[in-house]
Amino acid sequence: MRRSTTIISVRHQGKVAIGGDGQVTFGEAVMKHNAVKVRRLYHDQVIAGFAGAAADAIALRSRLEAKLEEFRGDLRRSAVELAKDWRTDKILRRLEALLVVVDKKYSFLISGIGDVIEPDDGILAIGSGGSYALAAARALVKHSNLSAHDIVAESMNIAASICIYTNNNVIIEELNE
Repeated sequence: MRRSTTIISVRHQGKVAIGGDGQVTFGEAVMKHNAVKVRRLYHDQVIAGFAGAAADAIALRSRLEAKLEEFRGDLRRSAVELAKDWRTDKILRRLEALLVVVDKKYSFLISGIGDVIEPDDGILAIGSGGSYALAAARALVKHSNLSAHDIVAESMNIAASICIYTNNNVIIEELNE
């Protein structure tokens, strides 16, 4: 389990939103409260959220950006190629991070073991508070009329109230489908 953050993505009512908290921990200590773990990529057409070791996440973000450039913004192809490289490259395979990436059409979780997972319900979550945020988002999608942005915000608040590695300094990015 990644104990470094919470990232949640919700695709709902024609929009997709990703939120991430700002807490950075080192062992049992909080080192930073307002880190940015959700970023726009490829001419603001792709949003990515990262959980795991910070240096590893930055390295993977750079690799993903290169793949998006190589494949002219094709997120599906870029995600598959990144996962393939990540799994087969001796140096990359040591990186400890997970990615959630979205564009107007697709949502993917990418892992270092070669996983490229597209959710059935449009909701993805990673990190230490990911399970809490995921459960909250699924309930809110089913039982409320909230927007994707508001579901992400409330799910992050719920995760932060439960997970000690997640805080309420949340950054949310959103795209229209």
